[in-house]
Amino acid sequence: MNTDKSRILFQQSRAIIPGGVNSPVRACKSVGKDPVFIDHAEGSRVFDADGNSYIDYVGSWGPMILGHRHPAVIEAIQKVLEKGTSFGAPTALELELARMVIDAVPSIEMVRMVNSGTEATMSAVRLARGFTGRDKIIKFDGCYHGHADTLLVAAGSGVATFNIPGSPGIPDSVVQNTLSLPFNDLNAVRSVMEKQGDRIAGIIVEPIGGNMGMVPPVPGFLDGLREITEKAGSLLIFDEVMTGFRVAYGGAQSIYNIRPDLTCLGKIIGGGLPVGAYGGRKEIMEHIAPQGPVYQAGTLSGNPVAMAAGIATLKELQKDGFYEALDERSEQLSVGLAAAAQKAGIGVTSAREGSMLGMFFTSHAVNSFEDAKTSDLELFSAYYKGMLERGIYLAPSQFEAGFVSAAHSIEDIEETIAAAEAVMADLVVP
Repeated sequence: MNTDKSRILFQQSRAIIPGGVNSPVRACKSVGKDPVFIDHAEGSRVFDADGNSYIDYVGSWGPMILGHRHPAVIEAIQKVLEKGTSFGAPTALELELARMVIDAVPSIEMVRMVNSGTEATMSAVRLARGFTGRDKIIKFDGCYHGHADTLLVAAGSGVATFNIPGSPGIPDSVVQNTLSLPFNDLNAVRSVMEKQGDRIAGIIVEPIGGNMGMVPPVPGFLDGLREITEKAGSLLIFDEVMTGFRVAYGGAQSIYNIRPDLTCLGKIIGGGLPVGAYGGRKEIMEHIAPQGPVYQAGTLSGNPVAMAAGIATLKELQKDGFYEALDERSEQLSVGLAAAAQKAGIGVTSAREGSMLGMFFTSHAVNSFEDAKTSDLELFSAYYKGMLERGIYLAPSQFEAGFVSAAHSIEDIEETIAAAEAVMADLVVP
């Protein structure tokens, strides 16, 4: 496969863009390969600068649940562009999308639109602190909540120790009120809450870990978090930026029947445009300015183009049988990939919820980030390169989930499984 144009573009980009990309994972450093530069996309496929076609399971990191260039979304964007791009003032489109989100997500009574998932989680944490009058936040190892300073941290040496910054440029003082605990470990949470519960403003969690691969909650984990936070007077914050409208129309909380106090959204609700949102119980959301004292604002928040794309997307998701068909294709892919590995004698651990899936190159059960890190990263790297060469576009990291869209056909799935069988066979040492 010829990717000369992508190689040249990457060389040029590195001279003027840090690392040659505008988000680190896109550089493909963890798999030891230069990225392909995408020229355009259609349906289930992306096409690079050299004209190569790939079946896409990245989906712009989650938003493209309908596939690329869905006619309804394109039409909605074109229609609203005739009126303008941004006004810095309220519009009826904001109200319409807000109503759709509230109707869909069980825990949301009021919602505020922002411009990204990072803005959503950052604002939700600020609101939790403002509402409770407490400073400390609990997060979980391997759960990524955007790059806001207070949440971009690595776990300390002990379960309940202060964290250290996960990036240069973040002062120790900023993250001293953020505690990171092992995902799926209720005992660790109980231990911290018994000692510091009256100082914990909230617990933020990805209900399904999608930024350490694909790690579902073990039975009782989310219920336990709900019980613990209610007892302590702390807020439970679900980061459903990835899972919202992805694993089900009502998000992961509708599957696990948990009602968090606050929910963060993004990705799908913008139809591929920059967007985010956070919402929850009315008594909490009323603390946001201008109604309350907790400040949050944004120049482009609720801009009509993103709102129109989001509305069009959600209308498509509401159609009868949408999620059932998507689930069927996703199951076919997940089972097929695992079977390809088994046929080749390669140990993998697979997980799936709806159209969000993952496959770790380890035979061990994966219930936490520590478990995920037992994966054979060299084997994954070889698998990634082999799949790309065969026209299958996967996330260039073992620790990223994959996504199936409504545009993926049975033929796409079969082609992907066939490619995996060929690649897996090549990975086996004679």
